[in-house]
Amino acid sequence: MLTLYDGVRQESQQWGDEHGIIVDDYNIERAEIIKGPASLMYGSDAVAGVMSLFPVMPINTNGRVIGRYTSEYQSNNGLVGNGMRLIYGNDHWSYVLRGSFRIAKNYRDPVDGWVYNTNFRTTNSSLTIQYKGFAGFTTLNLNLYDHKQGIPDGSRDSLSRQFTKQVYEIGGNPSDNIKDRPVIPYNSLNSYFLSPLHQRVQDYKVYSKSHYAIGRGYLDAVIAFTQNLRREYDHPKDPEQAGLYVRLYTLNYGMRYTTQTILNTEITFGLNGMYQNNKSKDATDFPIPDFNLFDVGPYIYLHRKFEKWTVSGGIRYDTRYLRGNNFYTRQDQASGFVKQVLPPDTAGAYLQFPAFRKIFSGLSLSMGLTYQINDHISLKANIARGFRAPNISEFASNGLDPGAHIVYLGNRNANPEFSLQEDAGINATYDDVSASLSIFNNNIQHYIYETQLTDAQGNPVVVVPGNKTFRYDQATARLYGLEAALNLHPQFIKGFSFDIAFTAISGYNLKPEYKNEGVNGEYLPFVPPMRLLSGICQEIKIKSKIFTSLTLKGQVDFNAAQNHFLALYQTETSTPGYTLLNGGILTNIKYTKYSSFQLQIQVNNVLDQAYQSNQSRLKYFEYYTASPSGHLGMYGMGRNICIKMLMPF
Repeated sequence: MLTLYDGVRQESQQWGDEHGIIVDDYNIERAEIIKGPASLMYGSDAVAGVMSLFPVMPINTNGRVIGRYTSEYQSNNGLVGNGMRLIYGNDHWSYVLRGSFRIAKNYRDPVDGWVYNTNFRTTNSSLTIQYKGFAGFTTLNLNLYDHKQGIPDGSRDSLSRQFTKQVYEIGGNPSDNIKDRPVIPYNSLNSYFLSPLHQRVQDYKVYSKSHYAIGRGYLDAVIAFTQNLRREYDHPKDPEQAGLYVRLYTLNYGMRYTTQTILNTEITFGLNGMYQNNKSKDATDFPIPDFNLFDVGPYIYLHRKFEKWTVSGGIRYDTRYLRGNNFYTRQDQASGFVKQVLPPDTAGAYLQFPAFRKIFSGLSLSMGLTYQINDHISLKANIARGFRAPNISEFASNGLDPGAHIVYLGNRNANPEFSLQEDAGINATYDDVSASLSIFNNNIQHYIYETQLTDAQGNPVVVVPGNKTFRYDQATARLYGLEAALNLHPQFIKGFSFDIAFTAISGYNLKPEYKNEGVNGEYLPFVPPMRLLSGICQEIKIKSKIFTSLTLKGQVDFNAAQNHFLALYQTETSTPGYTLLNGGILTNIKYTKYSSFQLQIQVNNVLDQAYQSNQSRLKYFEYYTASPSGHLGMYGMGRNICIKMLMPF
């Protein structure tokens, strides 16, 4: 999946699979999932589609200042969040100023209690300036993001199962003994103060977007510059020394022109890509090398609508240039830490990352058909060939990622992924009910996946004590599945709706030696299990001077057991199924004759169910093979009551 924020590709060290999306939660106005032919306009990595997030944008307020204040509290981890946005605009100029701050303690679950080092704090601010003329508009955007997050490692006392903390350096004097660390006191568990072992992510973005009518069509252009800093602190005796410290510069660019041609065919042709420069700073751990990357991809996309048929399709050719120089490391005698050294001072140094020069290129094709049977029912079908080049971790990693507690080993012989996907679906919309069903089949050449490294006896290889070692492998793979959704909203029951959504996916490694081997190599790792999400909602109109309406919500979130997992090399274990119950109340409250605010009360995991997600890394943060409680690894968040207020003004 490719993620966009306001049309700009999100590039914030995504080589780490635990690196989250950098956005302001309080200022996302809507989200769109883009599938089918149109996805090839956004970039080469959109093999499975595009998730596009849109912030609140400037509007003409006729010279008035309007805004919204958001405040929330969550009971489980004591989260406190506040956000504000202000909008001002006239016929030509408009502005949006946004800001938010969130802070949280460690979360709790019914098995682990307080989960140490899961607390965080996040600060966001952004400004958008828009100029609108008779032919279009241009926006200038500034975004600042600063996030601090604890780094959990799951170390515990073997009998009490209480969490413990690292106080000595691994390999130091005295050296850290993972299974003999001191227990965390209560005041450190129930605290907003971050442990010395935490990560900090800073992301600074400035970008401009333009949209103008030219001739019989319109031109869209975007240019964006981002500086991303990621520090991961993992030295308890020297908390100011970052283990990982990487700085990434990204320049995104894109331009496209859309126009009507003969026979009412809409054609879009364009070019987009990015340039990146990544460099390790004052660090002691080096999971990836310094590198320069340049992507370029021209494309053409056509869209035509007949009486009942809609046809769309496109073609794209991407090229990625990847370059890195020799990268040497050596132990510093004064500090005892490993440091990067630069030529010519490389005597006795270790060549951790040999130089590389690599070009990846590939063709993407996509075609889709939609047939409108009548005013209510439509059929659709797509076929697409996708291309994705390996990221820097998959290609060249060779070191510890402290935040993931994994030593990654890249594959210098990695080939780009090429996918061939077919999907088909049906949509039906009536006054009282709507439903959809879609199925897909995706065959991928050179599919890139992770496996745990083991020795000749099948035991996990430990390069850094307390951390696993994963290598990247490739295989021909097949993924297929379906999505189904049903929404009931009968007209004779005002304000009532019932929703149910079902997803299922299966992934298979097609290497001949794994045929019919099941968990011993046939199944792809970290595939989500079957999921059923069902919700009911009833809005009640209230004749009151204070309350204008009351909405009641209930939800059942069922996740099936995942028994199709990669047991080979002890990469994965099976995951039991679980069901979470959620509920909520929403009401609008008047505080003046013309003004009101919205109050939401949401309860997630009402029954305080103990569960582990199949795709959670926390499930594998465990240092023992047996537990007195019968539970291994770390569990997901327990019961959580969220109170949120949205006050427009």
